[in-house]
Amino acid sequence: GGVMFMHNYSGGSQLLLIGVFTVLYVMFTWWRDIIREASFEGQHTYAVQEGLRLGMILFIVSEVMFFFAFFWAFFTSSLARVFNIGGVWPPAGLEVISPWGLPLLNTILLLSSGATVTWCHHAIVGGLKNEAQTSLYLTLTFAIYFTALQALEYIEAPFSMSDGVYGSTFFMATGFHGFHVLIGTIF
Repeated sequence: GGVMFMHNYSGGSQLLLIGVFTVLYVMFTWWRDIIREASFEGQHTYAVQEGLRLGMILFIVSEVMFFFAFFWAFFTSSLARVFNIGGVWPPAGLEVISPWGLPLLNTILLLSSGATVTWCHHAIVGGLKNEAQTSLYLTLTFAIYFTALQALEYIEAPFSMSDGVYGSTFFMATGFHGFHVLIGTIF
């Protein structure tokens, strides 16, 4: 559905929505079952707990590999310049986003949210409920601002995903990261 949607095929958006809602339905019912089994039925034996731990570790490792692949694509393209992009990076004729504007502000927001979520963690461990709430609200505020500024950056970008390797690696890496921030904000 996602590929059909991106290529403007008939029915692509409907198929994409069906896929997204199916994944969301499976996620929520699966999580509901895990919570029921753990809270009410006491079915989480040591082996089940270890399996859940291993599953989380494998999930995190797979996410790291996604980002590794995106950075690999970027560094391969930028450091091993090839003739089909003019032997220069960024490709000739492409106007790029200055790193000193919105990207710098978003970096500051992300680092600040890391500090506030650490503050929240320490407040929870210390039993300081009000501090935990305050720091968590600050973290969520930073994440919402980050997402809004990321959307603004995409809207105002002077290039698109179809502008060769630069556009595709930029939007893939930053979009994947923005998606992670959005999911973290929601859940």
